[in-house]
Amino acid sequence: MTLIEPGRLVVLLLPAALAIVYIVLLRRRERFAVRFTNLELLDKVAPERPGWRRHAPAVALLAGLVVLAFAVARPARVVQVPREQATVTLSIDVSLSMEAEDVAPNRLTAAQEAASRFLELAPEELEIGVVAFSGVAVPILSPTTDRGLAQLAIDRLELGEGTAIGEGIFAAVQLMENRLDRPPPDAEDQGGGDEPAQAIVVLSDGETTMGRPDLEAAAAAEEAGIPVFTISFGTPRGEVVIAGDTIPVPVNEGALREVAATTGGEFFEAATADEVRQILDDLGSRVGFEEESREVTDWFAGAGMVLALLAAAGSLLWFSRFP
Repeated sequence: MTLIEPGRLVVLLLPAALAIVYIVLLRRRERFAVRFTNLELLDKVAPERPGWRRHAPAVALLAGLVVLAFAVARPARVVQVPREQATVTLSIDVSLSMEAEDVAPNRLTAAQEAASRFLELAPEELEIGVVAFSGVAVPILSPTTDRGLAQLAIDRLELGEGTAIGEGIFAAVQLMENRLDRPPPDAEDQGGGDEPAQAIVVLSDGETTMGRPDLEAAAAAEEAGIPVFTISFGTPRGEVVIAGDTIPVPVNEGALREVAATTGGEFFEAATADEVRQILDDLGSRVGFEEESREVTDWFAGAGMVLALLAAAGSLLWFSRFP
């Protein structure tokens, strides 16, 4: 919480002065009461003393004035708001190793479920593209805000031979650059402005077998200013059955971790579909939103009025007078 006009807090001197006056008057009344030495008669005249209720209205009123003083200083808080022109490309591994069932029901299905969850959580303004890669990379959806098209692209992913993570990143970078070649509809109104926020999310088991090296692709993404977030699927015990032969397909976390580090992104380890969903939930909020300071004066003004009304109500109810 911050204050836009902190200098206005000088008005806190008013409730502080009222508090001092209240304490002085209270002590003066106590000294006057001491002069009434006939305690037996005092008990008969006032058998029930108000106790804490005597001070409650005054305390509520002073608290309300303090809160209103902060309202005058225009308090603000940091909130997350949807980014404008933000773009994320999901680069999804569809190699045969993604058929391993060490992530239930299998790695590819878990990746598809996680990507679908990402679509649900992403703000409407976020454009999402999809790239599928096995031995080659295929851009299957240009960045769009149409969630129906994005979901269709994810649902139609099919397995293929080979793994080319580098090609998957190169294809995603190209997709991003093509997106930047198209000026936004309101470019004239914006008069330029910052470049759109971008990110690539690679969902893979991390074992490249063909195509250009991962780090070469990571360097291209870094040069383009696009961070690559990598999510590893699988465990060291993963295996698939191909033509009757059982082939080990352990996850290669090191390769994905290095790609993320090179581009300024972040590496995530996910062994279950639930963990992947949680990761993408967090990732979606970070690449799809930005922080913005917003004034919350109305909150403080409302709270101050409520406290003042409570003070008035308590005083009328218990003493038939305003505080």
